[in-house]
Amino acid sequence: MSGGLLVAGTTSDAGKSVVTAGICRWLVRRGVKVAPFKAQNMSLNSFVTRQGAEIGRAQAMQAQAARVEPTALMNPVLLKPGGDRSSQVVLMGKPVGEMSARGYHGGRQEALLGTVTDCLEQLRASHDAVICEGAGSPAEINLRRTDIVNMGIARAARFPVLVVGDIDRGGVFASFFGTTALLSAEDQALVAGYLVNKFRGDVSLLEPGLDMLHGLTGRRTYGVLPYAHGLGIDEEDGLRVSLRGAVRESVVAPPHGEDVLRVAVCAVPLMSNFTDVDALAAEPGVVVRFVDRADELADADLVIVPGTRGTVKALAWLRERGLADALVRRAAEGRPVLGICGGFQVLGERIEDEVESRAGVVDGLGVLPVRIRFDRDKTLARPVGSALGEPVEGYEIHHGVADVRGGEPFLDGCRVGAVWGTHWHGSLESDAFRRRFLVEVARAAGRRFVPAPDTSFGVLREEQLDRLGDLVEEHADTDALWRLIEGGAPSGLPFVPPGAPSVPGDVGTGAGAGAGAGGSASRGAAPDPAPQSPEGLDLAGSAASRGEGLDFAGSAGLGQEAEQHVDQEAL
Repeated sequence: MSGGLLVAGTTSDAGKSVVTAGICRWLVRRGVKVAPFKAQNMSLNSFVTRQGAEIGRAQAMQAQAARVEPTALMNPVLLKPGGDRSSQVVLMGKPVGEMSARGYHGGRQEALLGTVTDCLEQLRASHDAVICEGAGSPAEINLRRTDIVNMGIARAARFPVLVVGDIDRGGVFASFFGTTALLSAEDQALVAGYLVNKFRGDVSLLEPGLDMLHGLTGRRTYGVLPYAHGLGIDEEDGLRVSLRGAVRESVVAPPHGEDVLRVAVCAVPLMSNFTDVDALAAEPGVVVRFVDRADELADADLVIVPGTRGTVKALAWLRERGLADALVRRAAEGRPVLGICGGFQVLGERIEDEVESRAGVVDGLGVLPVRIRFDRDKTLARPVGSALGEPVEGYEIHHGVADVRGGEPFLDGCRVGAVWGTHWHGSLESDAFRRRFLVEVARAAGRRFVPAPDTSFGVLREEQLDRLGDLVEEHADTDALWRLIEGGAPSGLPFVPPGAPSVPGDVGTGAGAGAGAGGSASRGAAPDPAPQSPEGLDLAGSAASRGEGLDFAGSAGLGQEAEQHVDQEAL
């Protein structure tokens, strides 16, 4: 049985994803065969594995950090918000239905514990270490009974827990103490210590506080990671993107030619896979920003309408804000526009949707000769092709089926003048194609922009992942971290009052919940690392793995039962 660690956080956005990636890169560089794992993820940024499974992009990024191929085992449950109160549930890489937040926490979530522990066991059987990422905060005491991603999975696997806090937000000492003190005694026994993230300044000024924290909790701090600009690492959720912030805080390098190229990304509701524009932001002289007003398109050389989990909702939003009229004018004037996935769909003539919004037939913007019909089956694919004379790779995640009725072929979509549309995500990561596309954009925009001939997005991503590994290696006590991964939480960790009471039936406490207690040892040979279908998982009640009995709602009337607000980020 391999070792492992759960990286939890005091809050959402504390840095769990990047710390997990950094630990994976540090371990693989020292010869450890490591895999990432997140039992349950809520994100609109997703990725398609080579086996056709949909998982969170953060886990795909962490797999790259670990230098392993991503599979559905690494993210068995993915929740894709479709509004404030409902999400599409993706189980083992395939969508199985829609559910309100209240319905999910009302018993369906804990029915998936067998699925996630089985996946974790399979990863542990074939790797030296598994680094798990938590979600939100482990101290969401209102959700502890059904938790399968924080202390629930830590208890089931007997993994030590490292709590990450973002000191740039302030209040990190109170957050560390309060997080620990709100856990039950059984959960606290696995909280090994803390990791400070995004520190600016002289670490010696922090040390008295770390010493006092140790005195109060009996737990040490395993490192203080400095604030690092421009990491450009895939995030979980596009809903928190600053509309006027630069992409990933990246510094724009001087242009290779005479002019810069300005790219405006429409920040549509339920924006998904905004990571599509990262490769553009990596180009010297390309300035990328997110916008939500029509006047912000005036000086843009290229406007991108990105993917969205709510195509009809995004179309209405574009019209309400005057952005739709601005896009139609741009198209008529021959000024560049690129629509990706849901953005491609809104640029078409007509949308027939009885699946996502159930709005029926809705007129699109009519700038591309395309008609879209939503199908209940989701397209999940890893296409390879060519466009503009260059090879292209991408991935597809969509319910919309495109009937292209004219224009020039462009990937699976079309081009009319300076307007392009495609369902392919990730195409701009293909270096030669991206450069050729930017040449076309610059010509249509009248800019003397020349793409740099040697920008490699893949190389830049590897450099960023190495920077994460460096942060861990240089600023964390890696010997102590390895002891945690290999041997578990230290014995005799003191209880920090008041603590939450142990609730009978908490996930991770019952019989059969011991993924780390030797369960996989009896399985014999290492399993096939490719993701299994839900039917193939050996659960206590196989119906749960198929989504049967979980009462996933249809797309009509979603969220009607969720009359109370639930912190979906803590799912």
